[in-house]
Amino acid sequence: MKKKYISQPKPTKGNHAVVIGGSMAGLLAGRVLTNHFEQVTIIERDRFPEHPQYRPGVPQSNHVHVLLCKGKQILEQLFPGLLGELETAGALEIDWTAEFPWYNLFGWQPRFHSELKSYLCSRHLLEWMVRQKLATYDNLQFLEKTQVTGLLSKVSNRVTGVRLKSNSQIQDLTADLVVDASGRNSSLPKWLTALGYQSPEETVINSFLGYSSRWYQVPEGLQTDWKALAVAPKPPSDRRGGVLCSVENNCWVTTLWGVNKDYPPTDEVGFLEFARSLRNPIIYKFLQEAQPISPVHVYRRTENRLRHYEKLSKLPDGIVAVGDAVCSFNPVYGQGMTVGALGAITLDECLENYPSLEGLTKGFQKKLAQVTTIPWLMATGEDLRWQETEGSKPDWMTRLMQQYLDQVVMLSVECPEIYQKYVEVMQLTHSPKILFHPDVMAKILGQIIKNYQKLEPKHQEQIIPKLLC
Repeated sequence: MKKKYISQPKPTKGNHAVVIGGSMAGLLAGRVLTNHFEQVTIIERDRFPEHPQYRPGVPQSNHVHVLLCKGKQILEQLFPGLLGELETAGALEIDWTAEFPWYNLFGWQPRFHSELKSYLCSRHLLEWMVRQKLATYDNLQFLEKTQVTGLLSKVSNRVTGVRLKSNSQIQDLTADLVVDASGRNSSLPKWLTALGYQSPEETVINSFLGYSSRWYQVPEGLQTDWKALAVAPKPPSDRRGGVLCSVENNCWVTTLWGVNKDYPPTDEVGFLEFARSLRNPIIYKFLQEAQPISPVHVYRRTENRLRHYEKLSKLPDGIVAVGDAVCSFNPVYGQGMTVGALGAITLDECLENYPSLEGLTKGFQKKLAQVTTIPWLMATGEDLRWQETEGSKPDWMTRLMQQYLDQVVMLSVECPEIYQKYVEVMQLTHSPKILFHPDVMAKILGQIIKNYQKLEPKHQEQIIPKLLC
């Protein structure tokens, strides 16, 4: 493959960096490491496919994936021209306020044009395109069908490389920095223990959401004014939701989900009946006309898991963790790839700001914890709405926030400017603080008063004591 050289700062942090894991978080980490190291090696257990297709190391790839607007911005920053190449390969640009009908807790959201745009495509295509871009970097290589079995530590208080296993052969690979991007199944906690360090505390919040997905050929000649659509569940009783997403090759991917173990069936009849049982049957109506081109794919491991590396009093230099190896979300909220991209940018900033690798590990993990706080609270706050969620119970502040956001969503049905702010927060392009602007809070207060005035006097009397508690 012909090399395309991109202007980069001269590497200053060391001779060699290693990335464990070749999924999105690892690929993006590998990209930023090329700015700082003479050589970068991405180690992957799988053999990468030659074309955009499923591989075992990404078990979720057959399901709907979303690249949020913030993720799109970061990808274009790291790989200039990538988005145009994605579109040429069949990805569809989507305006999230105009081309994404969403049936939320209180009805259909308004639709209008905005600059909140990103791209829809399969996870297969996106990862393949990113690997193709990385293959043009002269100082980056892939090491496939190779498993990392442990860390090397030949210097006190420092990781100096990794131990590899490939075709039953064991070898050591030295590195100035090791990046763990191995995902939910990360072995880093036990590797740290083997080196004499503590493993991190973990927070796990599990709503026992499971989903099933199927691919369809779009009916010939069908014209729609949308590119994706969704029907949300409605706590506390309606536990089912679904999304229909357009991707490359004139295909739809449909993911149906149920919370608290109300899992969608895997047979054809049951899958369609589950779609018909949603609060709005629009997904079912479209699927009736489409031709299935895949079996029903299933995924059940959807717990939110946060490993608190930032709280450890001691960590060896020479090792950092990113992506799902640190913070993995319930995938239904579509944050994973974008948060992985935010982690890569954070790593790049830390490498720029630290004069050497000494102290980088603790500094980076603390910074990454700050970056993931808002996405974590967004995901877990939603999962804590369900009575059977395990791992935590909503405290008074969480309940207050849930009630406030319900008012925001209710108001957004009739107020496009509020809906735009809400989407900006969901797309991680703005802080949730914009939903607490005095103008927004004033509109919400007006809405509450208006709804209160509509109630019969006896119901008003029932509400007043609750408001005073």
